[in-house]
Amino acid sequence: MKTAAKVALAIVGLVVGLQLVPYGRNHSNPPVRQEPQWDSPETRKLAERACFDCHSNEVKWPWYSHVAPVSWLVQHDVDEGREYLNFSEFDRPQKEAKKAAEELEEGEMPPGIYTPMHPEAVLTPEEKAQLIRSFEAMFGTEAE
Repeated sequence: MKTAAKVALAIVGLVVGLQLVPYGRNHSNPPVRQEPQWDSPETRKLAERACFDCHSNEVKWPWYSHVAPVSWLVQHDVDEGREYLNFSEFDRPQKEAKKAAEELEEGEMPPGIYTPMHPEAVLTPEEKAQLIRSFEAMFGTEAE
């Protein structure tokens, strides 16, 4: 067997073996417990488009989120996003909610690594401004 074939076989074996690692397989969405008091239906739609796939219990799991090692990164990002701000669990304190407008304004959210595979999350300048104003009205700001 040629070296190239052995390397290819080893890579295939590694990828198949990685699928046995359980982390990144928790593609469940817990129940929605309580959403924030949205200031308008438009605000919720914008948040759903740009934020919900990491910051809610209504994640739409793309096909690649089922394939290790990418699944590990996706699960980690969702776990972390839900920890910081979860639009589906406003029955518990959301300490980071006051940062939401600032992170949008500074371009930190949605993250650049997310938007190429999710172009619907890219907001127009007008949509971004509207969501920032709404988040400030709904959650306040860190400066307050």
